[in-house]
Amino acid sequence: MVCGMKEIASWLKVAVCAVFCLANAQADDWPQWLGPQRDGVWRESGIVRRFPDGGPKVRWRMPVGAGYSGPAVAEGRVYLTDRKLKTGEKEQANPFDRGLINGTERVLCLDEKSGEVLWSHEYDCPYSISYAAGPRATPLVENGRVYILGAEGNLFCFDAVNGKGLWSLDFNKSFEIPTPLWGFSHPLIEGNKLICLVGGKGSTGRRF
Repeated sequence: MVCGMKEIASWLKVAVCAVFCLANAQADDWPQWLGPQRDGVWRESGIVRRFPDGGPKVRWRMPVGAGYSGPAVAEGRVYLTDRKLKTGEKEQANPFDRGLINGTERVLCLDEKSGEVLWSHEYDCPYSISYAAGPRATPLVENGRVYILGAEGNLFCFDAVNGKGLWSLDFNKSFEIPTPLWGFSHPLIEGNKLICLVGGKGSTGRRF
């Protein structure tokens, strides 16, 4: 499925958003990584087997920064995360290397039909990870809230409609652990619990 692919360049992430917006009003939401049941399966009817010649019609485009996360779609809104480098900063020449790279992470909420930015939140986030293009975790939308987990362990809960911050947690500070080699990724919800893989003392900083 398109939704399970890693977007490593902004143009690809934009293309994915455009494909989502081709869905009709009866299309199922895709509110988290790998879809409603977290298995990468589309269960709605009427899915075309192939795109027409020339590809699907693009209804809108939105330039965004780099990242490895996919978009989530729920209740007529598209949620995605990206990263922007600070002026003068460059990625590591060897993507496996770790070193402090200054930049910001951002979450965007877009109108599914028009691509209009409904709200956004941006925060400073120096990267200490390898493959430091951007966030890893697809937004998770549940019961009117959207949960965002950045690559360095910045966890946020926002009102999904207006973007009001409801609460946040910094894994590095709260659990006194370093960021894993490739960063933090993909929380999930089970019942009334938000479950995140954090690790413990001496576990997340290990290199292979």
